[in-house]
Order: sequence, then structure tokens, then C-alpha cells
Amino acid sequence: MTTAFDDHERSRWAGRAAAYDGSLAALCARPAPLLLDAANVGAGTRMLDAGTGPGTVAGLACARGATVVAVDAEPSMVEMARHRLPSAEEVRLAALPHLPFDAGHFDAAVANFVINHVGDPAAAIGELRRVVRPAGRIAVTTWPDPPPQAQRLWGEIFDAAGVERPSAVPGVDADKDHPRTPDGLTRLLDVAGLTDVRCDTITWVHRTDPEAWWSGPANGLSRPGLLMEAQSPDMITRIRVAYDELTAAYRDADGLLALPTAALLASASVPWSGRAHPASL
Repeated sequence: MTTAFDDHERSRWAGRAAAYDGSLAALCARPAPLLLDAANVGAGTRMLDAGTGPGTVAGLACARGATVVAVDAEPSMVEMARHRLPSAEEVRLAALPHLPFDAGHFDAAVANFVINHVGDPAAAIGELRRVVRPAGRIAVTTWPDPPPQAQRLWGEIFDAAGVERPSAVPGVDADKDHPRTPDGLTRLLDVAGLTDVRCDTITWVHRTDPEAWWSGPANGLSRPGLLMEAQSPDMITRIRVAYDELTAAYRDADGLLALPTAALLASASVPWSGRAHPASL
């Protein structure tokens, strides 16, 4: 059963694969090699990439010699990933927390910036555990709270332009949410019955073309995109002026933005036995 937040997320991403690929995909791709390392993905690993998007993580896993199955909830993402992953075993439409695979089907499962887009993160982790064999590995990434500067910058831009925030923004129900901190993410995996849980904070500087960074929200992506869609043409002009002014401090000599950012990377093992399955979480 999906939540209201899941339905909201489906509507926000509908048909937006190309917009994502040209804007935020490069940002989300940065932790991909570390994600695969944390899941022990190598030659011969049977791996699930849950929420593959345009197939970035799955493509890197294929290059390592893994046997890869990639799924996504958005049809435009699945179409793009199929085109880019000719060596994948399968690319299909499917979404957490309901995956069409038998228990223990995979050696490893990864989800790159996916659990922050589901309405029941604990159920999503529980489903990843279900489809991974005992002693297999699970690794996930998510954005931290408070948000890093690259993401926080959009709030500063909206404030400078005088944008009013909506009174209510769709979010994960309080009883299903978790702190977006290392401790919060660690507990999410631990409560799911996983072992050897580890969570690291990864930091980097995201270098991107200013127009690419603008184009994500301008095309309705992420929460800044939701806010942008509600603005008048005059306000969009004001937002663009504020954008140019506030991003100037982050422009390198080559004209690219250099935006400090961070992510949480958590990984764990599926136990052989003895720990409760989190189906009821």
C-alpha cells in the first residue's frame, strides 16, 4: 500500500527523466562508486539497483562485472535506463516497498537517494532486506538534515526574492519518518534487523554549469521545483535575479559553480537468522 507522499512523489517525477538527467543526475552520481564498494559489488555479484533513475549506479555495477537488475517507479526513467544498460539482466518498472522478486534473490541491493523519496522508509529497507540473501549486503544514500550548502542555497535564493512558502508541503508521515542524521539512518537499518551497520557522511564540491543547476527547479524537480511552479512570471524573473546574485560567490574562473554538499551513506549485512524481520514496521 502506498502513502499520500508516495503518490505525490510519483506525480512530481512523471515524465521528468530528461530534465533530471540534464540537471541533478550528476550531483546524485557522485557517491555511486562508494555505494557499490559498501555493498561489496564486484564481478559475479547479483545486484539490485532500486530506484535506478537513468541507470548511473547500475551502469557502474555492470562495468564491474556484476549481474544487474534495475528498477524504478517512473516509466520515463525505466525507458532511459533500458537504453543505457544493454548489459543489464533486466530493467523494469517497480517501486519500493513492493518488489516483484523472491526472497533472497540478490547478493546485494543498493538504493541511491531513494529512501528520501518513499513514504515509508522502514518498509523500504525491510523490502531490500527481504530480497537479499543471508550474508548479502545493502547500501543506501540519502541527503542529510540540516541540508548541505548546495541544497540550502535554494532557500536563500527564495528568501532573497521574497517568495512566500506554502503553509503545507507534502512530507513523510511523522510516525514513519526518521531523523536524516547518521544516527537516524543507522537506527533505521538496525531496526530492520540488519547487522554490521555503518553510516558515513560523504562530503564533496559539486561542480556544475549554472544553467544546469537552474534547470532542475525550473523544470519542476525537487522541492524548489514545486515552489517554482507556483510562482508568477514576474516572480520567476525575481528568483532568477536572486539566483544570479547569490550563485556568483560560487563561480569558478571557468564559470562553473562549485557547491559544497554532503550525503549519508549507510550499509549493512543481512543476518543468517535470529533477528526479526521488519514487515510490521
